Amino acid sequence: MKSVPSITNVFLLVALAALMVTGCASSRSGEVYSRDHARQAQNVMAGTVESVKHITIEGTKTPVGTAAGGVAGGVLGSTVGSGSGRTVATVLGALAGAAAGTAAEEGITRKPGLEIVVKKDSGTTIVVVQEADVVLAPGDRVRIISAADGTTRVSK
Repeated sequence: MKSVPSITNVFLLVALAALMVTGCASSRSGEVYSRDHARQAQNVMAGTVESVKHITIEGTKTPVGTAAGGVAGGVLGSTVGSGSGRTVATVLGALAGAAAGTAAEEGITRKPGLEIVVKKDSGTTIVVVQEADVVLAPGDRVRIISAADGTTRVSK
């Protein structure tokens, strides 16, 4: 006799997948440094904020959300009907779950951000996009911190 997964097991599976997805998302914060940037020299320039625009940084789209949603949908679909009907429900559940998992991952990892236009003291103007975790306004004096890998952040 085949056992039917309980709703609790399916819920736990989906919760675990959500934790995996959010744990894999890297930060685009001006206040968070990656491990690779620790103990590395970085260039610092000074400048003045010309404008700040609120934007949205899209979320990640990895196979993790798709796979987790597909598994959860397949498990739920397998609880419907019997015989060939169950097989069809399992396949349809897996497909719907995969689509929902992809959308959920992108939504969970989406972040509010800032598009910051800075005029450097050298006279050139740059735009930096980072998470909206600092308060900046036009006219603010800021530091522009650039790493060797091209990562740039704006800080007060």
